[in-house]
Amino acid sequence: VESSRKGQEVRREYTQRGMRRQQRIVVNLQLRKAKKDEQALKRRNIISLSPDPASEQLTKGVNLTLQEIINGVNASDPDLCFQAAQAARKILSQERNPPLNLIVEAGLIPRLVEFLKSSLHPCLQCEAAWALTNVASGTSEQTRAVVEAGAIQPLVELLSSPHMIVSEQAVWALGNIAGDGAEFRDLVIKSNAIPHLLALVSSNIPITFLRNITWTLSNLCRNKDPYPCKKAVKQMLPILFHLLQHQDSEVLSDVCWALTYLTDGSNERISQVVDTGFLPRLVELMASSELNVLTPSLRTVGNVVTGTDLQTQVAIDAGILSVLPRLLRHPKSAIQKEAAWALSNVAAGPHQHIQQLIACNVLPPLVSLLKNGDFKVQKEVIWTVANFTNGGTVDQLIQLIHAGVLEPLVNLLTIRDTKIIIIILDIINFLLQAAGKLLEKESLCLLIEELGGVDRIEALQLHENHQVALTALNIIENHFCEVGDFRV
Repeated sequence: VESSRKGQEVRREYTQRGMRRQQRIVVNLQLRKAKKDEQALKRRNIISLSPDPASEQLTKGVNLTLQEIINGVNASDPDLCFQAAQAARKILSQERNPPLNLIVEAGLIPRLVEFLKSSLHPCLQCEAAWALTNVASGTSEQTRAVVEAGAIQPLVELLSSPHMIVSEQAVWALGNIAGDGAEFRDLVIKSNAIPHLLALVSSNIPITFLRNITWTLSNLCRNKDPYPCKKAVKQMLPILFHLLQHQDSEVLSDVCWALTYLTDGSNERISQVVDTGFLPRLVELMASSELNVLTPSLRTVGNVVTGTDLQTQVAIDAGILSVLPRLLRHPKSAIQKEAAWALSNVAAGPHQHIQQLIACNVLPPLVSLLKNGDFKVQKEVIWTVANFTNGGTVDQLIQLIHAGVLEPLVNLLTIRDTKIIIIILDIINFLLQAAGKLLEKESLCLLIEELGGVDRIEALQLHENHQVALTALNIIENHFCEVGDFRV
């Protein structure tokens, strides 16, 4: 059996690397949806940051109408401006259905941006930043209203405010703006936000503030159309490495998601992360009991092993094969699927990598999932087995047979997914070729017959899909129709 490496053609109509890349995109879309649901890319500030009690006293018991807010925001008296900004912030901070559009359409955004520059009135700066944070948590159009009013540069300048409550609110606002997409992310980066964000990280920073900084950095790593510029990534990687040593699960989760975004691309981008030395700690976090840490750390490592064989070997040396087999037994099928996907890319490497897979005892849990796993998981395991058979030596393929892979593969020949059926038939063909080289083909043919495989393969010759029918026909003609065939 010819060795199969990532990037080489291994089947008639598609390439190994091409299929893995396609599969990676599908999985990423699913993960991004999960990420958006679990930990929003934009966040509204509906929890009080406990500003100066005196500032709260100014508007205690005061409820302003929209027209009163508009009048107050446009007043020249700083106290009236403050009361109006705070009233706007309060209605934008209500938990359900805040009137974001109402504030935008009332034309208040440019004036709130002006308040960000009121260095003599930090409470006013905070209220304005808070209100803008919540507007930017809305739709892209609402975020654009904040950006086009010129908010980014004054928000970046507020990162250096001597008042922590002001700088934290600026971090939050910039995180929402960057989370909207690549366009606004790059505007934040070009405004020199990253050095100011990094300067805020210290050992005595409150954990809530650190979480906001980490989340904002994660949004600055996100999106790949285009990717964040290399200079920005280079600036962020050292602090991300530092934060990855933290013990807080929210901090760790956002750092791992940042690394997931940064490794979702070319081998050069993967190298940036690998060369910084993240992998050993990521492997530790793959054993986390916290799903919000385990999921992105596993995903990042999965991205790394889509890279070169050398990058994959670095991941192996960091210990991924001591963790991935255990994750195949994880109670969550989504984790099983991710682990199988990562292993499939390891199996797409040279036979030395495949031998390391065998040595870590990965075959029993793979066979177990082929028998009893969720179908989405089974498909990833089939890819792992396919890569294994394409790149493995004859002896390695025989070990695969002895692990019991044939029975569940034969049983899966009845599914409706034609692409997976073709892959399974290719696997069976490879295994028969390997057995032939060791003069054990007749024994393998008997085993396939006993498992009901021959009948199923013969039936597939009549399949409506031409490629399925042709592949099945070739297997029958090449391996089961010889003179003296065991069925005669």
